[in-house]
Amino acid sequence: MDQYNKTSYAISKVITRSYSTSFSLGISAFAPQYRDAIYGIYGFVRLADEIVDTFHNYNQKLLMENFRRETEEALQTGISTNPVLQAFIHTVKEYKIDYHYIDAFLRSMEMDLTNSYYEPQQYNEYIYGSAEVVGLMCLQIFAGGDDKLFNSLVAPARSLGSAFQKVNFLRDIKSDMEERERIYLPGVNHAIKIDDVHKRDLEKEIELEFLNALEGIKKLPIGVKLGVYSAYLYYQGLFKKIKKLKVKELMSKRVRVSNTTKMILFLRGLLEIKILKLT
Repeated sequence: MDQYNKTSYAISKVITRSYSTSFSLGISAFAPQYRDAIYGIYGFVRLADEIVDTFHNYNQKLLMENFRRETEEALQTGISTNPVLQAFIHTVKEYKIDYHYIDAFLRSMEMDLTNSYYEPQQYNEYIYGSAEVVGLMCLQIFAGGDDKLFNSLVAPARSLGSAFQKVNFLRDIKSDMEERERIYLPGVNHAIKIDDVHKRDLEKEIELEFLNALEGIKKLPIGVKLGVYSAYLYYQGLFKKIKKLKVKELMSKRVRVSNTTKMILFLRGLLEIKILKLT
């Protein structure tokens, strides 16, 4: 089993590095004891996200139903023949991750198969399941069983996950609407033309969530602080570029942060934590 678990985590690591250079850079900054578990989380959520976002020529509903069933069976038995699920389940068991978070995440993924837009209440539920609970799962790993630390950081962790997701919504507005026929702005449907007022309203939410999240990052264990802070700086950099553009411009191109800039932001994070002591 040790060899199987080791191989399963290695596969999740490959998936992480293949799909996200920014998160891979952040995870590499974690102390070694945290890395495999976070790869396990990312591999799981990435696989579910791919089912609902990119497997368009297949029966996505059936694939998602099977993925949920396999996840639930693995949670009950403690093992899966799917290496990505195995790495995730091993992490869940080791860190006693709340099953509610997993169910909420899967519900949000299932919503993507039926919803093309979200009313405010549904929108909040979607954000919670698709992003906030992922931050809470990671926080359970970071806290390592320290309930007092975990409870003190729940609100900032939710804010960080929500801010990241909303930045993604703005960055991906073109592909979401044209390729997936989805709109991720609360109360905005296909009959309403998205304008810069909607964009600014969402940006105000993001700015407040970034402020709240930063207070939590300052309290994280030193072994993960740089990794989380570098991801925070990356998303802030992405957000600043998005804020300068109008909706019309976002609909014509996808905003990116170069790998060189990502490395500069990583080094900035290292400087601020090691020298300026981000506390």
